[in-house]
Parts: sequence; C-alpha cells; structure tokens
Amino acid sequence: MRLWLTLGAVLLAAPALAQDNPLQPSPTWDDLRVSVIGLEAEPPVDPAVLDLDAPMRAHEAAIVPIRLTQPAHAPAVTATTLVIDENPAPVAAEYTFGQALMPLDFEVRVRVDSYSDVRAIATLANGAPVMAGRFVKAAGGCSAPAGKDMAAVKDTMGQMRWRTAIEGDRSIGTLMIRHPNFSGLQRDQVTLLNIPAHFIDRLEVRQGEELLFTMAAGISVSEDPVFRFAFDSDGQPIHVHVEDTEGNIWDQTFDSVSG
Repeated sequence: MRLWLTLGAVLLAAPALAQDNPLQPSPTWDDLRVSVIGLEAEPPVDPAVLDLDAPMRAHEAAIVPIRLTQPAHAPAVTATTLVIDENPAPVAAEYTFGQALMPLDFEVRVRVDSYSDVRAIATLANGAPVMAGRFVKAAGGCSAPAGKDMAAVKDTMGQMRWRTAIEGDRSIGTLMIRHPNFSGLQRDQVTLLNIPAHFIDRLEVRQGEELLFTMAAGISVSEDPVFRFAFDSDGQPIHVHVEDTEGNIWDQTFDSVSG
C-alpha cells in the first residue's frame, strides 16, 4: 500500500512534463494513420486545444508517465486514442471522457518499447480531430521483467485504491489498480518461460450514474496502472468496473471525497 501511495503522490505532485521533444517524422505513423486509425489527413496539432506531456528520456521504459491537458475553455474532448508508434501493438488505449473531466487533465503510465513518438488523437465534441504528442527516448518497456513474483500477482490482482485531493476548484482523483498487465513479451524470472499476455482490457469509472471515463486497452498500459485525473465532483460515490483478458471482473465503490 505504501508503494501505491508513493506512486500516486508522484503523479499528483509532478509538474507538467512538457519538454523540448516534439513529434518527429515517422514513416510508421504514416501507415498507422490510415490503416489503423482510419484518418486520410494528418490531424492538426494545436496545444491551445490539447497538449500531451511526456519525458524526453524515460527514467523507466515500463512506466512512462503520459499527461493529457487542455487550457480552460478549450472545446470538450469526447474520445482519445493513445498511440505509441513503435510499440509491438501501437494502439495503447482508447478512451472516452465525460463532461465532468473537461477541461481535460488526465494521466496514465505506459510501456514504451523503443524510441518512439507517443501521440493522442482526440475527437472533439463537434467531431473534429486534433492531435498532440511527444517523442520519447525509451527502450524495452514491453519486455521489462514484472515487478513481482507470480504468487504475489495471484494474491493481489484486482485490488484497488482511490484517493481524492483538491486543486483550486476541481477534485483530483487517483485510481490505482493491482494487475500485472502482462504484455506477452515478458519472461518468468524463475522458469525463464514466456508469460502469456494477460491485461486489463476494459475499465469504466463513474461518479454516481455519470460517466467519468472508459478505457479499452492493449498491452502497453503499465503494470499496476495508476490513473490521475481532474474532475468536477458532485459528491456522489465513485464506481469502478474492471475487466481483463482472462474474464476476471472487479467492481468497487469509493467515497468520492476520501483522502
């Protein structure tokens, strides 16, 4: 639990991660944009609508912090696809966002397997696309050894923690979920055999009946994922629904004002 609180505090206290690491020319993206994302034209990059912050050089390739932000009064974002161009499965996650998260301030930690552009392709409320991204220097994130042994995985999988803080007139929620999110590219450090892919692929977070956000994820979201996001609290409980690729389902409800 102490580790979770430390990780949450780091995310919560970290300043904006913006660096001089803009998106780089990417032949991989030129193909992904059409074949995977389905966009014929390059989405505009406009920090006045959406920005993505990420470290220029990742301290740990398996837990790279990605933060999506919008300035006040920016048009609402309804959905976002997070793409890591050079990862084995480039689409890291797809998100939908509720109105309570606007303007967006949302963090997640991901695996980056080699030097790569990390980009968010967002859909605005009027249907228009916008893109934000950074070039991140990292390697080996998808095959990095798991942080705990298999016995610990079974004992703690699905456990959750929630914490709320206040910044200005908004609440800051930090949701922590115990799950190995095995990528299928890692090896058991005891048997040296490959560990089959097993990861959270569905997540839904609500405030009362109101949707805060959903996530449909692949192998690139980090082990023991942490989500930090600003939202407009109405005092209703926070309901979390989690599903993974093995058919496990976890549901938990938290007091939205818990510390």
